[in-house]
This record gives sequence, C-alpha cells and structure tokens, in this order.
Amino acid sequence: MSLTELDDGLVRSMSIGAVFSDFGGKIHSVGFHRTDDILVTSSEDDSLRLFDIAHAKQVKITHHKKHGTDRVCFTHHPSSLICSSRYNLESGESLRYLSMYDNRILRYFKGHKDRVVSLCMSPINDSFMSGSLDRSVRLWDLRVNACQGLLHLRGRPAVAFDQQGLVFAIAMEGGVVKLFDSRCYDKGPFDTFLVGGDTAEVNDIKFSNDGKSMLLTTTNNNIYVLDAYRGEKKCGFSLEPSQGTSMEATFTPDGKYVLSGSGDGTLHAWNIENPSEVARWENNIGVVSCLKWAPRRAMFVAASTVLTFWIPNDGETPAPADPPPDQQPPSQ
Repeated sequence: MSLTELDDGLVRSMSIGAVFSDFGGKIHSVGFHRTDDILVTSSEDDSLRLFDIAHAKQVKITHHKKHGTDRVCFTHHPSSLICSSRYNLESGESLRYLSMYDNRILRYFKGHKDRVVSLCMSPINDSFMSGSLDRSVRLWDLRVNACQGLLHLRGRPAVAFDQQGLVFAIAMEGGVVKLFDSRCYDKGPFDTFLVGGDTAEVNDIKFSNDGKSMLLTTTNNNIYVLDAYRGEKKCGFSLEPSQGTSMEATFTPDGKYVLSGSGDGTLHAWNIENPSEVARWENNIGVVSCLKWAPRRAMFVAASTVLTFWIPNDGETPAPADPPPDQQPPSQ
C-alpha cells in the first residue's frame, strides 16, 4: 500500500501482513532503500537478505562466515551495501562495501578497533559514517579506502545524517547530542544539546524526514523526541526493560508518529503532535530488536529472530513466510 496521509486510525489498524521465520538467530539490523521497494536484513546466522517489500518476498540471500554481519545500510545503488563485521575485528576489516548482485566485496574500510554499533549513508553523496565501541566516529567515502575524518568521543556513539545531508548528529552517553555541518565538520560541532536527567548510553539517533525532530533511544529503554533546532525535549516515553536486547524506535515518514518495541514483547505507537499513545500491539515474536517504517509505503517492519511486515489491516489472513531461494551463493 502506497503511503498516504497517516492518521490515528490508520496507524491503529496496522497488523502483521507477512512473516519470515527461517532466520538462524537474532536479526541485528534492517534497512530500507531510499527510493526502491527493497529491504535488507543482517542476522546472527551471518546472512544478508534482500526482500521485495511490494510483493512481500525474499529475493536474495548471501552468507558471510569470515567476517559475519552486523550493522547494514544501503548505498544509493539498490544492490550495494555497507556492512560491519562481527568477527576478525583485530584485522581492522570492520566495514565492507558489498555487491549483492554478484556477492562480491568491492572495498574494505579499515580503522575501527572494535565493533561498529552505528552506521548511516549520506542521502546526497558517496560519504557515510560509522560509530564504534572503540569510542570513535569515522567518516568515509565509498570511492576511497582511507578514512576521511575521525572524531574521538566519550562512550558509545550513535550517528545520523539529516534528510538533506547537510547536517549530521552524534549522540553519546550522558544525553549529549552534537550537531555538525557535514561540509566543515573539522571545525567542530556548531551546536550541542543535553538531554537532562538521563545519563545512559545511546542506542540510536534518527532525524525526521522534515529535519525538525530527532529521535533518541537509550540503553535504559527511554525514548526522546527532540526539537532538532533547539534541542528541547518535545516528549519522552519509557518502556519495559529488555535483557540483552537494544531497542530501536522509528519515525513515520511524515514525522507525526513514533513506533517502538518494548521489553515485554509489545509494540507501541505514539502521536507526538499531541503526545499520546495511539496503539499497542502484541506482536507474538518476542522482544523486537529492529524496527523501521518504510520511506514510501504505509508499512513497517519489526524483527527479533523473525521478520514481520506490518500493513493496514484489510481483514485478510496474514501471508505465510516465503521459502528461502533455491540457489544460494557461496559463503564469504
């Protein structure tokens, strides 16, 4: 279903439309392509999988036993990805530029000494950012092996570009958010916000499509919606704790709603214009580790060890999972 003007009723009607349950462990990361109806997942079974979200089917799977798969995002090309490693981090090969078309590594990006926990692609050019448990953020260019910029930080960093690619944000422990001009980041942040009262590390940060809001999730299961210009807290939500699972929250494309999982296995949706909970769902797949709303459709995906597609309820029975493709490329 194409994205239309969302309202409380449509959000409340969302229900599971397709289920994919053949993953061999927890799903670490999911990402939509900005302009194509494609979804990528990375999971504990060292696989990367592409899904056609318009037809709710898996179209490609590759395995990566040498380095594993962790954070993943699309480049501008619908069959090219940036993926972080889970294994052999001591070699420095913490990031790979991959072609899903022919299961080929196009480039390694060396520099991080620990696991990458945040990854995002610029919406306007070939640059991308990575944040690592080695307490650094690195800026890269797809065309060059060497790191293009390095920022040393305190604690676990989370990174995000705004939708115009002109600004990027780095969030870290203590509720600190620093904003940088992506064209002259070496001059330091042009603004710094402090989310008062929460000293936990940050799991994730996102900008709304209109650039007016930022969404911050912390390791103690709090969600904050911030004014992206002034850093003021618009609203906040607390969730049930989840042992060993980091929460992810997502904006709807219009920036009016926020969705998140919770440690008790429920999913929640809030209207942030008039802060209130508009929906709560029992998802039946356990605690959700990944959650994202599609950029161009009235749908979102939620994942644990199972991937679910959520669409407005039309009264039909949810579709079963597609079987995995018969042909699987060799492992890397």
